[in-house]
Amino acid sequence: MALIKSISGIRGTIGGKPGDGLSPIDVVKFAAAFGTFIQKRSGKQRPLIVLGRDARISGEMVNSLVVATLNGLGVDVLDLGLSTTPTVEVAVPMEKADAGIILTASHNPKEWNALKLLNEKGEFIDAEEGAEVLRLAESDELVFAEVDDLGAHRHSDEYLNKHIQAVLDLPLVNVEAIKKANFKVAVDAVNSSGGIFIPALLEALGVAQIEKLYCDPTGHFPHNPEPLPAHLTALSDLVREKKCDLGFVVDPDVDRLAMVCEDGSMFGEEYTLVAVADYILKHTPGNTVSNMSSTRALRDVTEKHGQKYTAAAVGEVNVVNEMKAVNAVIGGEGNGGIIYPELHYGRDALVGVAMFLSHLADVKMTCSELRDAYPKYTISKNKIALEPSMDVDGILKSMAHLHREEQVDTKDGVKIDFEEEWVHLRKSNTEPIIRIYAESRSEEKAEALALKTIQEIRSFL
Repeated sequence: MALIKSISGIRGTIGGKPGDGLSPIDVVKFAAAFGTFIQKRSGKQRPLIVLGRDARISGEMVNSLVVATLNGLGVDVLDLGLSTTPTVEVAVPMEKADAGIILTASHNPKEWNALKLLNEKGEFIDAEEGAEVLRLAESDELVFAEVDDLGAHRHSDEYLNKHIQAVLDLPLVNVEAIKKANFKVAVDAVNSSGGIFIPALLEALGVAQIEKLYCDPTGHFPHNPEPLPAHLTALSDLVREKKCDLGFVVDPDVDRLAMVCEDGSMFGEEYTLVAVADYILKHTPGNTVSNMSSTRALRDVTEKHGQKYTAAAVGEVNVVNEMKAVNAVIGGEGNGGIIYPELHYGRDALVGVAMFLSHLADVKMTCSELRDAYPKYTISKNKIALEPSMDVDGILKSMAHLHREEQVDTKDGVKIDFEEEWVHLRKSNTEPIIRIYAESRSEEKAEALALKTIQEIRSFL
């Protein structure tokens, strides 16, 4: 059993004793804490919270608990049912709601679920707000409403079409070019809500042929739901068998996007943002942002267009804050997360699909040709275990000092930029390890850089 209480929400495995896993008692406690926080923040006794969920097996159970708890506080709930993270993010400001909750554990296996918490802008709450929610959950300040003041619960199935229409209305989504391209597209939605939303979007975009794989939203994930190459062999086979132009894969809550090329090879989830940014910058000059552990290719593409790239600390809320600070026109994360502020400040696979197809139709290349047109980098991801008593911060400071002649960034751990490669060291908040991300021009060079870094760390131990 596992239960992780963080500033961005509550995440855990279903079952077990209260406090050990995500039990019904834990769901109620944290839903009540967030509802109380929103009542205080909004100044309303009866605020409105938008609720949506992915297709996890536990989704209906957790959904019922959250609705009843919020109604018990006197909070009104607009329930979108099966939805996506970006759809809830879009719905909150459209409804002029006071907050949002998404019930999803993202790419975690089926035994996990989570409450992800949004503010009135449809954006993830920040660290200070998250800390207050955690404090309220452990306090005696939770007061439920009397019978005449209970909140209302209403359903809406309108936001599938509203979200898709909002994407279609974006000036850079070129529906006519996509229709003319006569694309054949395969979709792997890992049997979650993307199986509803992505095919519906593709139809609205005028995609000629859609091949569905794992698009039945049962919550029984047929493979590990993280969109990594080892998990996408069935999609690769389908793309080749049906002679598709490409395949799309999304995670269970549809905020991450990866592609498979026409030959069955991976486009690379690190390059989802790179390709979309290239298209955006071609038509809309401006700055870009990604997190410090994302590929340098985005910086290269941004500078090719004569614009400025900025690296943010890891975490979607940090990327969003940096995007606002530098007025970025596009940003996101190397995990296939596209953030396009023209629509909203959240990772959105629907926006990614529409922009990527517009780009592919525009350049008139195959998917693999487009991939090969970008600077080639490979990231090696490693970790080194430490004794709990070891001074991790001291080790990171020593690494920064060792490489003081290079470009060193310490806003989030230590990132060391070399001429053609970089390494990023971050301590885990949940276990005594240092995560080591190294990127270079080839897999061999990236692994060699990671190994060299590990040896340097061990020398300080």
